[in-house]
Amino acid sequence: MCLPAAQADFAPYFYDNGPYSYNGNLALFSLSEDTAVGTQIYRLNGTDPEGQEVRYGLSFDPGSKEYFSVDSKSGNITLVEKLDREKQDSIDVLVSITDGQSKVVERVTIFVMDANDEKPEFQNMPAIIDVLETTESGISIYKVEAVDRDTGSGGSVTYYLQSTLFAIDRHSGVLRVKSGEMLDYEKAKTHFVIVIAKDGGGSFNGKEQFMSSSATLTINVIDAQDTLPSFIGTPYFGYVYEISVPGSEIFTVEARDGDVGNPNPVRYSFDDGEPFCQRNDKYTLTFTPSVQASEVSPEGRLMDYEVTTVVIRVVDLNNNPPTFYGENGPQSTFELTMYEHPPEGEILRGLKITVNDSDQGANAKFNLRLIGPGRMLRVVPQTVLNEAQVTILVEDSAAMDYEKYHFLTYKLLAVEIDTPEKFSATADIVIHLLDTNDNAPKFSSDYYIARIPENSPGGSNVVTVTAFDPDSGPWGEVKYSIYGSGAELFLIKPDSGIIYTQPWASLDAEVRSKYNFYVKAEDTEGKYNLAEVFVTVLDLNDHSPAFYDNFLEKTMVIGAPVKIEAVDDDAEVPNNVIEYAIMKAEPENNIFDINADTGEIMLKSYIKSMAIIQNITKKRDCTWSLVVQARDRGHPSLTTTAVVKIDITEATQLKGGPLGSFLMQNRNKPLQILGMLAGIISLMIIVTVLISTATFMRNKKSNRILPNRRVKRRNEQKFKVKEEEREPEVIVENVNHNNNAGRILRQWPPPPPPCAPPPAFCLPVERQWVIPTVSATVAPKPLKKAVVTRQDSVSKALVSELKMRLEQKRKPDH
Repeated sequence: MCLPAAQADFAPYFYDNGPYSYNGNLALFSLSEDTAVGTQIYRLNGTDPEGQEVRYGLSFDPGSKEYFSVDSKSGNITLVEKLDREKQDSIDVLVSITDGQSKVVERVTIFVMDANDEKPEFQNMPAIIDVLETTESGISIYKVEAVDRDTGSGGSVTYYLQSTLFAIDRHSGVLRVKSGEMLDYEKAKTHFVIVIAKDGGGSFNGKEQFMSSSATLTINVIDAQDTLPSFIGTPYFGYVYEISVPGSEIFTVEARDGDVGNPNPVRYSFDDGEPFCQRNDKYTLTFTPSVQASEVSPEGRLMDYEVTTVVIRVVDLNNNPPTFYGENGPQSTFELTMYEHPPEGEILRGLKITVNDSDQGANAKFNLRLIGPGRMLRVVPQTVLNEAQVTILVEDSAAMDYEKYHFLTYKLLAVEIDTPEKFSATADIVIHLLDTNDNAPKFSSDYYIARIPENSPGGSNVVTVTAFDPDSGPWGEVKYSIYGSGAELFLIKPDSGIIYTQPWASLDAEVRSKYNFYVKAEDTEGKYNLAEVFVTVLDLNDHSPAFYDNFLEKTMVIGAPVKIEAVDDDAEVPNNVIEYAIMKAEPENNIFDINADTGEIMLKSYIKSMAIIQNITKKRDCTWSLVVQARDRGHPSLTTTAVVKIDITEATQLKGGPLGSFLMQNRNKPLQILGMLAGIISLMIIVTVLISTATFMRNKKSNRILPNRRVKRRNEQKFKVKEEEREPEVIVENVNHNNNAGRILRQWPPPPPPCAPPPAFCLPVERQWVIPTVSATVAPKPLKKAVVTRQDSVSKALVSELKMRLEQKRKPDH
């Protein structure tokens, strides 16, 4: 059996697309150094003659950085490391292609292209150089050098300078002093120059970019002998005391070579060898010719020089303290008399004071101070050189008060300022103050409260008001007066302030218990103040209780009370608080109780019927006579009595049905009876109107006129209380001399209305009314009325003004 011949296998191969191609075998491929990592930079491309699928590979020499990676299937090459042309400008790469059977490997070189990513770098900067100050402009003093590792325009360097004194060649970097400028060591010993190196620009990341660097060049100026000596601290003024001995040091001058970098020594001399002395009023000694300072060369030769003038003043010692002078020479005490409260800023012209220090200059400079109570006065001037006229001004006028100080004593002090001895002098200033009327009288209180019993006789003292005026003499004398609507019952003693009642005044708390008025304190010039006086009239128990009638008649229905009432005209409690008590009852004492506070009289609680009363009294009589006492709670207590006649009945025994019963029970309450009758009449009128309206409507519907009807009214039983004529007034003597008035006007009461018929068990016999014996009787006492007097219109206007001023005075206090 024969085998078939083996099929031939050809190796795969790359396409060679030449330079500038991004597809093929990487031959002659170049890449810019600013290409970003991760960029797809190329695609390997090849084929297999047999049409087999090919795979691609990429590798580097051992030890080399692997800058790229390849996708074996697509052949896409990606940058995986940052490129830097300045470190590596080409990369060798092994690329391969295989069909699974055969593999072809080729070495290619990838060129890294430059981008402008490097700054120029100075090779000899920063630097410090020394330049002689006499160096002429235009001469090279330094050459700056900088290198840029980029290629092309990005690697070219141009130089710039930031200076007004120096210039630089832009291309060579040579530094020179600017034309027309000169260095001066005496003005500036060092210069700091900023040099900038800038490249020519180039592409970076697709944009044009320029890069630069800067460095500092320090230029030290070297001094040259080109400056004259100079004196330090001119102008020169020296001082010498009059007691100085010959050879004493007076003053020291100092000069230095202007070339301070390398100075020469200096020698001093007078211009003509001897000083010329001149004396004037200020004891000034001047040297002429002036002092000369000359440079000495290293060989000992005198060189450049400078001249100055020295002024020396002869002064005396500080041997004189400040001294105060009056009109006749030195003086230590000055006196003045003036009125209190002068205007602020006023000069005390009565004081003629001069101060002097005989020394000269600083020894004659001193301060003036015024030492004394408060800050009432001020001295001018406060600083003196040699001599001054002393002026004293008023600083605080209000504090210069005669009532506080009759005289003021101050110390005027002069103390040297700049001398070690601090010599000083003092003078006494005594100011005698004269009084003025600058105060109004002032009360000890804004209010005075007084109380006086109502039984005080006319002329009784009420209260004493006090006002004080601190002014002296007649200005301090105070006169008192009173004003106001409440002042008509009172007088005041003008000198003492004692307020008392008018001689004819009769105080009565029941008429008026409160008075208030104004009191005025006034000095001789009319300055015044006001205070208010409140007077309370104290109530006394001077009124006895009084019944409206001393003989009272009451009808009592069993189970219902009857009430009596008395009044007391006293003004205050407890004088007008009344208590009631039953003093006596006939024919039997023990069947009634009375409410001590209200005056309600009632049967004792166990008496429920007339039979019980008859069983107690063993009588069939139904009429009682009671003596009731009204007592006030004052001290001492006052009383009065009244006789009360009480008819006792039962409600069921009253004739006339419910109406009669009602009338009997309320026989002493006419208003209730009238109210009931008004209600009955109103009801009858309403019924009549309704009947008339109904009749009219019926006749209208029947369309006929009805004949008039005569209505015969029954005579209604009327209940009338017939009033009998009053008896004339009777004056009853107070026989027993009790606490009631001596002569009492009594009004006899009207006779009572007809009494209901006695009950069946009462004996119908006539019984003589017996009036028990009592202390006295009291008639109703009319209330007193306050007497109002008319005030004069001028007085009212004055009171209004005084009241307004008093209120204005109180406002700041609140």
